[in-house]
Amino acid sequence: MKKILIFSTAYFPLVGGAEVAVNEITNRINNCHWDLITIRINNRLPRKERIGNVNVYRVGIGLSIFDKFLLPFFGFFKALNLNKKNNYDIAWSIMASQASIGASFFKIFKPKIKLLLTLQEGDKEEHLKRYVFGNNLLYKIFIQPWHLLVFKKADYATAISNDLKQRALLNGIKCEVKIIPNGVDIAHFSQEYNFEELDKLKRRLDKGANNKFLITTSRLVKKNALDDVIKSLQYLAENIKFLILGDGPDRNKLEKLAEKLKVKNRVKFLGLIDHKIMPKYLKISDIFIRPSLSEGLGNSFLEAMAAEIPVIATQEGGITDFLFDSEKNPDKKTTGWAVSKKNPKEIAEIVKKILNNPEQTKKVVANAKKMVFEKYNWDIIAKAMQEYF
Repeated sequence: MKKILIFSTAYFPLVGGAEVAVNEITNRINNCHWDLITIRINNRLPRKERIGNVNVYRVGIGLSIFDKFLLPFFGFFKALNLNKKNNYDIAWSIMASQASIGASFFKIFKPKIKLLLTLQEGDKEEHLKRYVFGNNLLYKIFIQPWHLLVFKKADYATAISNDLKQRALLNGIKCEVKIIPNGVDIAHFSQEYNFEELDKLKRRLDKGANNKFLITTSRLVKKNALDDVIKSLQYLAENIKFLILGDGPDRNKLEKLAEKLKVKNRVKFLGLIDHKIMPKYLKISDIFIRPSLSEGLGNSFLEAMAAEIPVIATQEGGITDFLFDSEKNPDKKTTGWAVSKKNPKEIAEIVKKILNNPEQTKKVVANAKKMVFEKYNWDIIAKAMQEYF
């Protein structure tokens, strides 16, 4: 039985694409011993608990902002302590982040233990400059050397998209980088609901017979460009509304924008919605949209495809691995509609095109669902990771 120590800056109850990936993969691989080191976030969370197949060890003082910066050191010492008992075969770093620095320290002190780096990042590397107020010189001195350390120390590497593979190569990684994408819980997002259940939700959200819902499941941050969707409502009929599932630091800014553009009554901020009931919201909606400025892969798009609704996205980062628009990719079977970055008018035109061409839309939705079922099923992804381990 392989013994694997995972280094992850965040983990449940914080939920993002990377955290879901670790959970889905480890729950499907039963012939490995899994331990995971992460930040404590707050004092209410236990320092140790078992989540699925993983023993989770939280380190830090219980304040998220400080724990992130202390993680390289606390995580390293925790790893040394755990290794005395478990004698790990592999250290697995999830993303090149604060946790990866701890993983790199561990590799330096325990060189015989193989270090696997998995790139899951959704933000561009420039985003790291926020820690030094956007200053390039300070970034190169204080942030970049630590960020690049794991690329120098990794024995093996995987990336969830071609875009992230190229990032690893540009950062000087020496080992081969294998592409193993994230997946989708196919059964969960393709499930059917009875009419009464969906109708109840429609009535709660005031979806009349003539209303059309655009929907997104997104963190409310700049990179997801939800402001462009709100701006696009100015060019669309009054019956088209926008459901926002998610929360984040830009919520207040987005609410003010909707009010300023006089579309406040057409934008519904629903906050964080439990993943268990998310498919229901997708099923009552007409178009999924997120005109991202960057994406590592984009699990939310794949989930929407599995739920059988049309998808609008940019061609940023990992999105190009699965969203093909025949107008821009003539040699590919269409799986969605591509939109330019920062272009609300183009968003509006594509929304109209989808709604006005139901037969063509059905074909694209069917193509997308077939692709997700064949390539992005978590069972397939977990098997690929198991073989890699």
